[in-house]
Amino acid sequence: VAASRNWFIHQLDVQNAFLHGDLEEEVYMIPPPGLCRQGENLVCRLNKSLYGLKQASRQWFSKFSSAIQKAGFHQSQADYSLFTKVHGNSFTVVLIYVDDIILTGNDPQEMQLLKAFLLKHFRIKDLGDLKYFLGIEVSRSQKGIFISQQKYALDVIQDAGLLGARPDKFPMEQHLKLTPTNGDLLDDPTRYRRLVGRLIYLTVTRPDILYSVQTLSQFMHQPRKPHLEAALRVLKFIKGTPGQGLFFPTNNNLTLKAFCDSDWASCPTTRKSISGYCVFLGDSLISWKSKKQSNVARSSAEAEYRAMAATCLELTWLRYILQDLGVKQDKPIPLHCDNQAALHIAANPVFHERTKHIEIDCHIVREKLLSGMISTFYVPSLLQLADIFTKALGRELFSSLSSKLGLHNIHSPT
Repeated sequence: VAASRNWFIHQLDVQNAFLHGDLEEEVYMIPPPGLCRQGENLVCRLNKSLYGLKQASRQWFSKFSSAIQKAGFHQSQADYSLFTKVHGNSFTVVLIYVDDIILTGNDPQEMQLLKAFLLKHFRIKDLGDLKYFLGIEVSRSQKGIFISQQKYALDVIQDAGLLGARPDKFPMEQHLKLTPTNGDLLDDPTRYRRLVGRLIYLTVTRPDILYSVQTLSQFMHQPRKPHLEAALRVLKFIKGTPGQGLFFPTNNNLTLKAFCDSDWASCPTTRKSISGYCVFLGDSLISWKSKKQSNVARSSAEAEYRAMAATCLELTWLRYILQDLGVKQDKPIPLHCDNQAALHIAANPVFHERTKHIEIDCHIVREKLLSGMISTFYVPSLLQLADIFTKALGRELFSSLSSKLGLHNIHSPT
């Protein structure tokens, strides 16, 4: 037993040395005790990556991407898990996550050829039309596609023991300020960490809880009772609408538009601002984010300008993705902001006392504005859709902005 244990420990040391770059690419494994002849210095060479090793998923993706590119597919440079193929009038798309693959296209015959190609090289199982993918439920009709996480949401609520709780109308109390020190420490912090971790994945189809989850995720190291109470309130809100999700209509224009906002010095501990943005493709919400800024902003205009810079980066990436999908954005993308000073900073190329301390990377807004990629517009604060990603709102304003984001609940009674 001791010899086997020492051999296993040695294999871990070899693997760690390879991961840190201390060994060559060809990794050799010392045979277990009893397989070596006395006086011979023989080793075993791995012919393939073993399932469960740290490099296994990387080796699998390398093999898959090499195989599918031989079939004529082009790997996207914006998202390496996206592969596209254009052959005449046919257009085929492949999206992969580990060993789960989505196929789509406008030519059924080309898709059948792709399935036959994959079956020849890998052992695959055709599950038919897309209905469930990584916890996301997909419903289709002639009007469009609806995605939600109803089953996943109900599992989270059941795991927290709140199936019988009374639902709340909005996820977080208005003007609530959570701090790392107020309240008693939790006896079992793993419950809070597990709950917030599951809520983070729920934001894939629930942008209405994004700000609340972003706030709660800041206290994972030492969660306290007020933090847990706020997290349970988010669950009670989800209980009222577990089937709420995003709808992508069939008839829709494929032009981008974006909204960005910030809440200046909203963090009571660090006095950092919160940036938020949302991007629409036509009337469909496709990207959203809420994040604390890395630096302290000296003015609300600076905070808004940083939010605009983050939105420009996202728009640049989305343009590349849409270009791979055959959707070109020829016109400038409208970027809506509710701060006049930030709009003037973006349009004015002259440095002055108000902007000279802002990092150079923030001035990507000016670059994209001059290149014609974006065009900035003023929007009143009451019509700023990104406001829901920067602060906790009251019931009426929260409901109004949620409906404008395109959130629907096809499971609710009419």
